[in-house]
Amino acid sequence: MAIGQLAGKFFKTKTRAVLSIVGLLVLVGLFLLAWAFGIEPNRVVVNKVEIKIATWPAALDHLKIVAVSDLHVGSRFIDDAKLLHIVELMNRAEPDVIVLLGDFVSQDKNERVLVEPERIADKLKGLRAKYGVFAVLGNHDWWYNGPRVRLAMEAVGIRILENDATPIQKDGQTFWLLGVPDYWTRQPLDIRPALQKITSPGPVIAITHNPDVFPDIPSNVVLTLAGHTHGGQVNFPFLGRPIVPSKFGERYAAGLIQENNHQMFVTTGIGTTGIAVRFRVPPEIVVIDIGSN
Repeated sequence: MAIGQLAGKFFKTKTRAVLSIVGLLVLVGLFLLAWAFGIEPNRVVVNKVEIKIATWPAALDHLKIVAVSDLHVGSRFIDDAKLLHIVELMNRAEPDVIVLLGDFVSQDKNERVLVEPERIADKLKGLRAKYGVFAVLGNHDWWYNGPRVRLAMEAVGIRILENDATPIQKDGQTFWLLGVPDYWTRQPLDIRPALQKITSPGPVIAITHNPDVFPDIPSNVVLTLAGHTHGGQVNFPFLGRPIVPSKFGERYAAGLIQENNHQMFVTTGIGTTGIAVRFRVPPEIVVIDIGSN
């Protein structure tokens, strides 16, 4: 075979290999786009988390709190049917307490609410927990109409803890649930009035929307639960989360954080804001089992 023919055959083989690799990369790219924009943001995963607290009373071991944040009802993928499905999944966990961590509503680019809070509350009224359903409001709720969102939720039995605290008894042991206002919209933020309402012994769990308040929460609050960040919505391998709505960057983006002798868990939430994309940060319901070490 002539050298020219051998060279031609070689280059054809190489060209086919290159084209195959390019084709494969295009298919992978299309799949990742479909996953990030169409599949992952439409999922709901139930994550089970165990949190150990050294000072937690043995009588309260296995306290089960189910937490959800950032429903953003009306945003892409979050309609009435999805909301009812979320309610069903939360109830299925048979929680002691349910906490809703704010941002119930979502607005369009003209700041018009996409789904009225009364309609959202009507779907959430099916939530069931042994010791009650509690909530705080988020920045989107306040940007829309905080008092109206609060009234809608409380009309269906969801208690809003706005700078307030309530005792809960389980098996003869009291713990306290403390509601800390939204860090962005309720400035100047002063949680002393709520802390003053804690009038008897018992561990304190704080619920709030924005985790940026964590450095200001005293260490005798053993656990803080927050949302707001959506986990950045995108978490690239090796590169991390390019956008996290927090002055601390990725420090409080998601998951369990331990600082200054107390802990905080930040859920990645359900809905999206801005671009309706999630990549390696699926929408989640968190089932938290709290116990002593």
